[in-house]
Amino acid sequence: MIDADLIYVGVDVSKANLDICVGVMGSVSMLSNNGAGHDALCLMLKPLKVGLVVLEATGGYEFACAAALQSAGLPVAIINPRQARDFARAMGRLAKTDRIDAQGLAHLAQVWAARPDAAHLVKPLPDAQQQTLAALVSRRRQLVQMRTMEGNHLGVAHPCAYKSIKTILKSLEAQLRHIEVELAAHLKRHHADVSKLLGDVKGIGAATVATLLGELPELGTLNRRQVGALAGVAPYNHDSGRLKGKRCISGGRATLRTALYMATLAATRFNPVIRAFYQRLLAAGKAKKVALIACMRKLLTILNAIVKSGTPWNETLHTREVENA
Repeated sequence: MIDADLIYVGVDVSKANLDICVGVMGSVSMLSNNGAGHDALCLMLKPLKVGLVVLEATGGYEFACAAALQSAGLPVAIINPRQARDFARAMGRLAKTDRIDAQGLAHLAQVWAARPDAAHLVKPLPDAQQQTLAALVSRRRQLVQMRTMEGNHLGVAHPCAYKSIKTILKSLEAQLRHIEVELAAHLKRHHADVSKLLGDVKGIGAATVATLLGELPELGTLNRRQVGALAGVAPYNHDSGRLKGKRCISGGRATLRTALYMATLAATRFNPVIRAFYQRLLAAGKAKKVALIACMRKLLTILNAIVKSGTPWNETLHTREVENA
């Protein structure tokens, strides 16, 4: 139920500016997206009875503002831009400007706050250690992508470009080794116990451990359905009337899902529990891709249970769980 005494705020974030709508029908003001602007926004909102502030994810430009608001004791939710745009269309807002977006976010904040599970939308922002880990994981992924691109260039380049490409590849390899050393040191210093638990699972390598901890900090705190949805491996129904559509995965964190997919490919060969589950699905007539996705979900469920319980990998226990699934 909507509380008429509370004020809901929408903040449309760009690289340079914040467009702020205070109240669903309120006017829109603009502040700079920098420290001074964040302080001014906090001063503007602190005297008010704010129910929720909603910001749209904008490639990281929203993070400092959200951190400042949360430090000031204000409830903050960061949402996917697609959710914001779909809500705006549903409300009849077909035009798109920063001002209209801010108004739409304020309206969305009011609707979300009325949900029974509204408390789950307002999550604490990651601490400094988690931010560092996420940044290192992201940088490693960027370097791997650049190395792949330059490797592809080398295969079709004119001989006169070989030297340049090989120089770049050598530099990227050096940077990649440096980042991996930093990642290993950070995990050992701040996440040694969890890293050991995850690393003991066959198919889960150091890069996958870092990605899981960096991009899924909720691991071990959620149930299997919630963690599957966050990773984008939960199946969703597509039924209407008499039509029973295929169950498909949707949404989630794409980079995490990619890392989990590669780990699952290894696990179907080297992890006896996942290998047996995969072969059982194939024997039942499942397509290979469907079976792999089911194995991704099963592997993630096992990893989530291991972290939640703090219990090391137990082949006998997990074999029994899979057989009863």
